[in-house]
Amino acid sequence: MAITAGEVLDRIKKNLGVPWQENTTRDTFKADGPATEVKGIATTVMSTFDQIRRAHAEGMNMILTHETTYWNDRDLLNGLADDPVYRAKSEFCATNNIVILRFHDNLHARRPDFTYQALARVTGWAPYEEPPNSHRFVLPETTLGALAADVAKRLGSKALRVVGDPAARVRLAQMGVGYGMPRAAGEVDVVMSGEAQETDGAVDNTEYVMDAATLGVAKGQIILGHAMSEEPGMEDCAEWLRSFITEIPVKLVRAGEPYWPK
Repeated sequence: MAITAGEVLDRIKKNLGVPWQENTTRDTFKADGPATEVKGIATTVMSTFDQIRRAHAEGMNMILTHETTYWNDRDLLNGLADDPVYRAKSEFCATNNIVILRFHDNLHARRPDFTYQALARVTGWAPYEEPPNSHRFVLPETTLGALAADVAKRLGSKALRVVGDPAARVRLAQMGVGYGMPRAAGEVDVVMSGEAQETDGAVDNTEYVMDAATLGVAKGQIILGHAMSEEPGMEDCAEWLRSFITEIPVKLVRAGEPYWPK
């Protein structure tokens, strides 16, 4: 039974659980549009060319991406007309009837937010959340080094970054995703999220944690990488989509870690 990209979007809106934000500049079609017939849906945290080609190779021509397609927050194409990377990517999408829809603001508006829910599950932190939906976790006491190593193993990360004394004893953790790095000051022992501005931000956690370590205060910061922090959420998103889109395949096409250690 045929289904169009517009019908997929309508079902997402119907099942989201909160009103769809129509005024968002993010959650729009970035390639092709609602009339395209969909053969399969690939969820992904980033719609890189590699992701698009892999989805196409598996017979899926709709990409539901959490982050951008054309390298800026609004996917503006200013100055890209002659860029060889843009031309190759856009021409591949046009030639192969690839439709790309971003699902960002409205995904985060859903309760529970897939990204927080999935990251807590994958890291093994979910049973320790207190209070519920606070993204605050009272973990079994461990060292910062052991905690970071466990998170890296569970996520399959080779480029996770940690700030603080690896021997520091930590228990109370606050989780963020993407850019949302929690504040390290206060009673929390360790903060974790996707990425963080190192200086000149609203809160310079990196310097704060370094000073705390020098003073022997148990503090830590775990930086996962933006994609690594939110990719598990797109796996949960695929499972959710399968509950109301049954005519076609729906699966996560994993982006993995964009960084490599040297």
